[in-house]
Amino acid sequence: MKLSLISAFGMSNFTMFIKPPLFRNLHQSVCSSVKSPPPPLAYIKPRMPLFLRPSTHMVAMLDLCKWYEWAKSLASSVGTTFEDVDNGPDSSLLRRELKWLVDDVTEDRAVSLLMHSEKCDRNVGIRVSLDELYKLWKERIEERRPFQYIVGCEHWRDLVLCVQEGVLIPRPETEQIVDLVADVVSDNEGLREGLWVDLGTGSGAIAIGVGMMLESLGRAIATDLSPLALSVAAFNVQRYGLQDVVELRQGSWFEPLKDLEGKVAGIVSNPPYIPSDNISGLQAEVGRHEPRIALDGGVNGMDDLLRLCKGAGSMLKSGGFFAFETNGEQQCKHLVEYMETDAGDCFCNVNIVPDFAGIQRFVTGFRK
Repeated sequence: MKLSLISAFGMSNFTMFIKPPLFRNLHQSVCSSVKSPPPPLAYIKPRMPLFLRPSTHMVAMLDLCKWYEWAKSLASSVGTTFEDVDNGPDSSLLRRELKWLVDDVTEDRAVSLLMHSEKCDRNVGIRVSLDELYKLWKERIEERRPFQYIVGCEHWRDLVLCVQEGVLIPRPETEQIVDLVADVVSDNEGLREGLWVDLGTGSGAIAIGVGMMLESLGRAIATDLSPLALSVAAFNVQRYGLQDVVELRQGSWFEPLKDLEGKVAGIVSNPPYIPSDNISGLQAEVGRHEPRIALDGGVNGMDDLLRLCKGAGSMLKSGGFFAFETNGEQQCKHLVEYMETDAGDCFCNVNIVPDFAGIQRFVTGFRK
């Protein structure tokens, strides 16, 4: 974790942030026919990530070293047990996570070096109590609590995003959606300066990535059903100074966007797409801890993907772009078939795009 981010993204004004609308000067062509303003967002204060907290606890270096050796021993005891059960983390990864935890919990970067030396005769400042550190690492090993929830953040593209229980942890493969948007706006001024929508935003990852890429020329609206997710997204939007670029609206899929029908330049989404019966077989960090509502896509995983396809036809303006993430090749083929045969001749140039691992992951296309 790069602790220099603390000074770059001050949090003192966060409580003033969630106020609808988050930007008031969206292109007149979009807002001129607004029927009614979106309802106010419910305010839920998100949990502060460890690396942004002040060092309010002083402990003896000897005691911190003792905790570290205990935690390292606990990680080593796992071996390949989790990996064998559900492709979870092995001891090597857990020990790396432990080092990252030390970096996040200590303000003095020299502490992690001193922990491996004989110089353990000083007091150091840490961001949580020593008792809390013991508790957090026991939860990581014994409960398989995701490391991102332990430290309260996830590295995604060039961002460090706040996350916590109740909010989906953004995945590396989802980063590619921002690249897909960058490709289509690179030579299309109308799309670059248009209104983009991230449906089911979670932590706000895609909306923030797209908002930064648009370089203040376009705007984005991020929607989510969860008030907690929207509060976390708001936290992240402010940290990256995008309050005038990314607006947040609460509601299910297209419901908060009824005033924008036919005016949207682009729709992007990473919706729930795991078949219901597969949830129990997921890695424990995912199946036990991440919000089921953000994972479960129904019997065949297609429920929400089909809702997105059906709504995109009416929301997108002519020439508008969409990119949806799926669970893989079978779902991609199903979506392409639906858009080409059952969507009322609304779409063109519908394609399947592989992720960086070569898995057929995304369906993209344009509104005719």
